Amino acid sequence: MARNGVPARNPATMDILELMTVLPHRYPFLLIDRITSFERHKRAAGYKNLTMNEQFFQGHFPGYPLMPGVLMIEALAQLGGTIILGPDDFRRRTALLTGIDKAKFRRPVVPGDRLDMETELIRRRSGMGWVSAEAKVDGKLACTAELMFSVGAVADFVWDASVLHS
Repeated sequence: MARNGVPARNPATMDILELMTVLPHRYPFLLIDRITSFERHKRAAGYKNLTMNEQFFQGHFPGYPLMPGVLMIEALAQLGGTIILGPDDFRRRTALLTGIDKAKFRRPVVPGDRLDMETELIRRRSGMGWVSAEAKVDGKLACTAELMFSVGAVADFVWDASVLHS
């Protein structure tokens, strides 16, 4: 039902503006354009439209642009993070990628492709979550992985660069 001329929001989908209220990532590192299906603590599906304007295509690789595998994993991790936490948790807590298992890259992803992604919760325990993830282009597998997350209060994260200099 519309309110003041604005269509009612579908809680099972998120556009880019809604995603920016959920994920802390911003351009050029927000790697999801839309969530097309969402079930809290169960599964999420979404996509990333890839154009030659993506910064990473400029240097990976000149003359044969490919989406780096680590960025496919990051895109899947961003999508997976949305199901680890509930919609109301994002202001207080965050999910950090802490592990990648069984990652496989099966085909190149190039400018003009739409990277369709799906994540499904494997299990959740206090402070931890595991998801299975896959990305496809034109219905063909491009990447699969199992991802592990640590969940904590935003205030608990200490951004101390001294660990880099020991």
